[in-house]
Amino acid sequence: MSSPQSILEHTFGYTEFRGPQREIIDTVMGGHDALVLMPTGGGKSLCYQIPALAREGCGVVISPLIALMQDQVEALCAAGVRAAFLNSSLPPERAQQIEQALLDGELDLLYLAPERLLQPRTLELLQRVQLSLFAIDEAHCVSQWGHDFRADYLHLNCLHEQFPSVPRIALTATADRRTRAEIAQRLDLADARHFVSSFDRPNIRYRIAQKDNPRRQLLDFIRSEQPGNSGIVYCLSRNKVENTADWLCQQGFKALPYHAGLPADLRAEHQRRFLREDGVIVVATIAFGMGIDKPDVRFVAHLDLPKSIEAYYQETGRAGRDGDPATALLLYGLEDVVKLGQMAANSDGSDEHRRQERNRLNAMLGLCEITTCRRQALLRYFAEELPEPCGNCDTCLEPPQTWDGTEAAAKLLSCVYRTGQRFGASHVIDVLRGSTSEKVLKFGHDQLSTYGIGSDRSTADWRGVVRQLVVRGYLEVNSEAFGALQLTEACRSLLRGEEKIQLRKLPSRSRQTESRTTNSAADIDPADAPLWEALRACRKRLADEKGVPPYVVFHDATLREMLAVRPQTPEALLSISGIGDSKLQRFGDDFLAVLRDFSREPTA
Repeated sequence: MSSPQSILEHTFGYTEFRGPQREIIDTVMGGHDALVLMPTGGGKSLCYQIPALAREGCGVVISPLIALMQDQVEALCAAGVRAAFLNSSLPPERAQQIEQALLDGELDLLYLAPERLLQPRTLELLQRVQLSLFAIDEAHCVSQWGHDFRADYLHLNCLHEQFPSVPRIALTATADRRTRAEIAQRLDLADARHFVSSFDRPNIRYRIAQKDNPRRQLLDFIRSEQPGNSGIVYCLSRNKVENTADWLCQQGFKALPYHAGLPADLRAEHQRRFLREDGVIVVATIAFGMGIDKPDVRFVAHLDLPKSIEAYYQETGRAGRDGDPATALLLYGLEDVVKLGQMAANSDGSDEHRRQERNRLNAMLGLCEITTCRRQALLRYFAEELPEPCGNCDTCLEPPQTWDGTEAAAKLLSCVYRTGQRFGASHVIDVLRGSTSEKVLKFGHDQLSTYGIGSDRSTADWRGVVRQLVVRGYLEVNSEAFGALQLTEACRSLLRGEEKIQLRKLPSRSRQTESRTTNSAADIDPADAPLWEALRACRKRLADEKGVPPYVVFHDATLREMLAVRPQTPEALLSISGIGDSKLQRFGDDFLAVLRDFSREPTA
């Protein structure tokens, strides 16, 4: 047997162990079990690869994603390690060759998916060979409270029963105290030594912003800060994944979609390209990323709110594995709260499970709305204290301004009460701002005492108030009643004037956008008036042809942004707020014709 230090130097090319790596390796080398929590990029894999090479026999690695095994095995083979994987992607004759190599003692590491491992035939095969260890990677998958639950992981306690003398090491990058306890209990690791490294990833800059034309926000971020870099963009739905990937391609980026609904071979191809090509952006659901070894992912962007801080930490941790600077950008809005609340309410779990999902969502929202250091809050969630603000998150670099929101909060809460706690944020805000919309008039809400009392604030400002009151527990969103806002017991003190509340101000850019897009036609620059009228005439013509009101084609805010930006191509038009793929297809050519007629620059 070679020593761990010799293997580290000669096989993997490093001179020193990092953090607790050596202590973990010594524990497993001594035949003892270990539960390892180490952040992505912290060197978890060496903690089982080195003892597997140093001990007699073959190490068995349980990994949840078939698509990743080939890359992991190829990397090991390139380092001279005799490694292989067994999964359903192999032809029968190749699988038989690997099984024979295992029986002949010609493998150092064998990767298996949990469902493959649990087959009686596989367990019988493993009983016939000498094993150095079992490594259970992504061990948080065993937790039914977690974000990546895999039912097959629940049965891995059989390893302790059938192979009692083989040491086991369970590893994950993400687990709070409750999940750690569940891992230990479900995997029969009660006597395992726990190694909990710092969760801090100081090279990642955390930035969280409210949605304000998220496509444009993403485009500005990539073009100004990440040109040519590899990154991951997470979306909640498969449809949004595909639309966003298509749109990024139209903007000139090399973007690939990834979700569970795509054919397995296409998913594998996209993952392969991401791992092996430079400058590829993967747009994905959470189906993508677990165990990704690509070191130079420079950014992770979320276009929808993650379900929990665990999920957020796990997904953002895929950036900057090489230790170089990376950015995690999250864009969120009230619609995310409603959507995720509905998903939690409709989940198949018990009442307790749904409550826990809601609590985790509330914690995620709290991270979004805080005005103090985000890294301190993130680490505190994992029971780790950072003594000083990090200096590398948005709230440290640009401390958010706050304002006395006591009166505004009382107005909003009163309006929610006066409208019967049966309506969503948009309608309540319409009432506050004195809108004459059909819905406001239909329900007679123009007769309420709260009608128009919030006309001094923009729609975006009011949505910010709603979000923060939801996060702080003064309001709740009833997911079973179409997102209706409802008062909580905590709001009484605000309504009675017994409590004051400081709210976070919107970024200045959002305010500029709001003021630009809510200006009346009278505020149009005289030089722009001909184009403004031509755009309105085009809208009216299309609306008449379709038999719909003009706002069904585009809102005024969309026309104003066209006026300001003057897009000349379908791709540029698609970046305008209020224009999606369908409207681009139906109305894009007509408006582009108008815009090109008024272009200040000759078209090519």
